[in-house]
Amino acid sequence: MRPPLKTLSIVATLLVVAAGTFYAWMQFQDGATHPGLASGNGRIEATEIDVATKLPGRVAEIFVDEGDFVTTGQVLAQMDTRSLEAQLAEARAQHQQALTTVLSARAQVALRRSDLAAAQALVVQRESELDAAQRRLVRSESLSQRGAISEQILDDDRARTQSTRAAVDAAKAQAEAVRAAIAAAEAQVTGAESGVTAAAATITRIEADILDSRLTAPRDARVQFRVAQPGEVLGAGGRVLNLVDLSDVYMTFFLPTEQAGRVALGSEARIILDAAPQYVIPAHISFVASTAQFTPKTVETASERQKLMFRVRAQIDRELLQQHLTQVKTGLPGVVWVKLDPQTSWPDALAARVPRG
Repeated sequence: MRPPLKTLSIVATLLVVAAGTFYAWMQFQDGATHPGLASGNGRIEATEIDVATKLPGRVAEIFVDEGDFVTTGQVLAQMDTRSLEAQLAEARAQHQQALTTVLSARAQVALRRSDLAAAQALVVQRESELDAAQRRLVRSESLSQRGAISEQILDDDRARTQSTRAAVDAAKAQAEAVRAAIAAAEAQVTGAESGVTAAAATITRIEADILDSRLTAPRDARVQFRVAQPGEVLGAGGRVLNLVDLSDVYMTFFLPTEQAGRVALGSEARIILDAAPQYVIPAHISFVASTAQFTPKTVETASERQKLMFRVRAQIDRELLQQHLTQVKTGLPGVVWVKLDPQTSWPDALAARVPRG
């Protein structure tokens, strides 16, 4: 009897899976026996970005969902700005009031300067009158010595001279008082102008706060989590969204001291994911820890866990990631292979093989 078609399909599937597993195992074995290579296991990670509020407030709207791709500058959420709008209207009114105060103060300066001009003209007039009185007194004294005029006339001329001199002093004092009033008015102008500057700065600050209430994407990324929901009240720095930058993807792994010491920044690396062992992803070493640390529990070596290991990061090329953004997923486990000797050639099992874009 011929076996059922369903049974044959199951057997064929099992054979394919077994062949793929054996192929991947042979790849690892081929690399593991190569003296110029080292490997470590890890998980795909990416740079995470929290989109948070600058000021405390209520979330008005969120315009994206989890899994959405966003671009730099795209508006992701909007905070409630009614309170800020009211503050802005108040600040603008204060700014207008300060401008009016400046105009009034400047008008006072102009008025005081007119008063000064009048006071200076009065001083000139009094000084002229004093000069005439002094000349008259000199003539009266000369005539009095010859007996041509009476002593009364001489006394009157002396009194007139003293009175005119006092009028000159009073006019000069009045001019000085007007000068002081001008200085005070100019100080009021300076204070009023400072008030205008302060009010304008307040307007600028509130406008910046309103602008910051529109939460935008700092870079191209994918929305990973919606941490808050519309209507929630958040404190300053409250998280609204969590983004992941899929153009900055790497795998962190650990190497023992004797291997880590031979790894240089920029060294070539290869990443093989457990979920897709048929692909070999090219990468480069972007970070090697300067100090050793205890091996995390999730990291195992081929034989046993070692106590001290160095943390190393293999960075996937940005251009390659841009071609496969929709396929990139964080958290996937895999193995990183790295060249310890730059002269070492990659074995065929670790030749770069990436999915077509």
